Amino acid sequence: MTRFLPLILALLLVSAAAHARESTAVTSPRDTATLMSDTDAIQPGVKFRVGLRLQLAPGWHTYWKNPGDAGVPAELTFDNAKTSPIEWPAPRRITEGPVMTYAYTQSVLLPVTATAEPGVLKAHAQWLVCKEICVPEEADFSLDLPAGTPAPSAQAPLFAAHDAAMPRPSPWPATIAPDGTLMVKGAPSNITDAWFMPDAPGVIQDDAAQLLTTRDDGFTLALKLAKGFKPAQGLSGLLGVRDQSGAETDLVLTAKTGPAPSPTGPSLLRVLVFGLLGGLILNLMPCVFPILAMKAVSLAGHRHPAHSLAYLLGVLVTFVGLAAALLTARAAGVAAGWGFQFASPVFVGAMTWLLFAVGLNLSGVFQIGAGLTGAGHGLASRHGIAGSFFTGLLAVLVATPCTAPFMGAAIAAGLAAPAYVTVLVFVSMGVGLALPYVALASIPGLVRVLPRPGRWMLVFKQVLAFPMYGATVWLLWVISQEAGPAGVLVAGSGLVLVGFAAWAFGTAQTLGVRPGRIGRAASLAAILTAFAILPGLSATPSAIALTDPHAEAFTPARLAALRNEGRPIFVNMTAAWCVTCLVNERVALDTEAVQEAFVNRKVAYLKGDWTRQDPAITAFLRDHGRDGVPLYVYFPSDGGAPQVLPQILTAHTVLAALGQG
Repeated sequence: MTRFLPLILALLLVSAAAHARESTAVTSPRDTATLMSDTDAIQPGVKFRVGLRLQLAPGWHTYWKNPGDAGVPAELTFDNAKTSPIEWPAPRRITEGPVMTYAYTQSVLLPVTATAEPGVLKAHAQWLVCKEICVPEEADFSLDLPAGTPAPSAQAPLFAAHDAAMPRPSPWPATIAPDGTLMVKGAPSNITDAWFMPDAPGVIQDDAAQLLTTRDDGFTLALKLAKGFKPAQGLSGLLGVRDQSGAETDLVLTAKTGPAPSPTGPSLLRVLVFGLLGGLILNLMPCVFPILAMKAVSLAGHRHPAHSLAYLLGVLVTFVGLAAALLTARAAGVAAGWGFQFASPVFVGAMTWLLFAVGLNLSGVFQIGAGLTGAGHGLASRHGIAGSFFTGLLAVLVATPCTAPFMGAAIAAGLAAPAYVTVLVFVSMGVGLALPYVALASIPGLVRVLPRPGRWMLVFKQVLAFPMYGATVWLLWVISQEAGPAGVLVAGSGLVLVGFAAWAFGTAQTLGVRPGRIGRAASLAAILTAFAILPGLSATPSAIALTDPHAEAFTPARLAALRNEGRPIFVNMTAAWCVTCLVNERVALDTEAVQEAFVNRKVAYLKGDWTRQDPAITAFLRDHGRDGVPLYVYFPSDGGAPQVLPQILTAHTVLAALGQG
């Protein structure tokens, strides 16, 4: 028997070769290319499938029929066959520096339907592969297809897998408005993310953000149209959607030109009321406590309505500035939300130094405007009003790490609406934040309940410097999370320079003219040096480390996997600079009762770190109607609808959501 073994193996190899219809491979360090057929034999005039298969090395990719902002699609031509266009599978969106491309990674089959005479099929292909560099490649292929009864080849399963993954026609009608709003009607409510890839280049700005807004009758995608868009032709391409389980589906979508969809969702009045209530409650949030000290001192010393109006103006100007910055960032494709500026170590460093300087001023190290007292009451009065304006400005900047109840819905609705509505929502929040101070300073009956000015104000002012120092320490810790030890070194050096500048300026206020000039010059030099080293914070590597022994890191893939397992899931979206988040964790999530409930009910605890505004977390926030942290979502084990918990947590609230209340 053993002497026949070589003959048996040879017969098996010949048989396998007879049923394998794949050309000789063309290889390079970047990929391997072959031409293959789905049949072993062909007949004249009978259609069959043949395709170019590219197997790409790790990190390399090649392009779709619309490559996006850069790239070239593959081409496949035949010398002795009539073929259909390439049947392109759905690509991936790949960000390459400042551009967006549509491409394939790992392996892709690009098939065509052909008719040919039996014999040797000859084809030529050319394609582009890119990684850090782009390399154009081409090859000639020969494939022997004898005459005979067609039968599936060994490569036929690859064609079947390609067909199974091909995008199917969208079941939902769609329209594209002149402003770029893609309206998809009839889509289910469980869609959490969507994206559109046009089948022709130059019709949209591929790298622009595509904001998803869910509606009762479907959803909209905010596309940024390009010069190549022709309204008469509408818009066609691939629509990708992701549902709450994490499953993704690609659909062939054709949208006719139509009017912009009518607004839905909460009424403008309701959104503005939510903004007003959110701003009002923001006064009670922990991140605003340091500014309450400045308000208290200001109320004790200045009871004229002009000061309250100046404070209100400072608040409103800053809120409008934040709204403009958010709208500008989103127009540029940046995933920005409430508190976005605290994702920048440079901004956090500047705020650290500013609050430290305010504390030194309250402690009496230097006095703002002390040299102006002899210039007349009018000038001193103007200085006091400027101080009230500055207090309002600083109150808003320090308040942004917190999100109060009602604010989340108001901000999300405002940012999904036209720009003027966004500005109105932010103005309503500003009015709410300033309302208590304006009322106390403007209503005579309320002013009379305040104590009269006296020497106690000096001691009270010095005591209230310590909340500023506490806020400084907290912001220094935030820098340690965002920029690591090197960032703490830069921020600490700046604190020394600010301290020296305050001392030099304060000393100059008590000396003669010439020594005073020297002191002020030294103070200015220290401040300029601090600003010179401030950009060093952004150059330091990120070292975010929100460690929690009870939690695992949030990713959309992990959430989808846990939901498929049927496990209950608690998602905590937080950030190092979010004071509300840290307080909630301390008083609710880290308590023994809640942690025991997680263990007993086998609840998976996922924690998302938005300190540097991860785009995946930003998308999750928007999917649940929020534009800032904290966000707490409980997914029940039965696959039911997720439950969004309040922004101010208690242990009882969490236990009630788990069914343990």
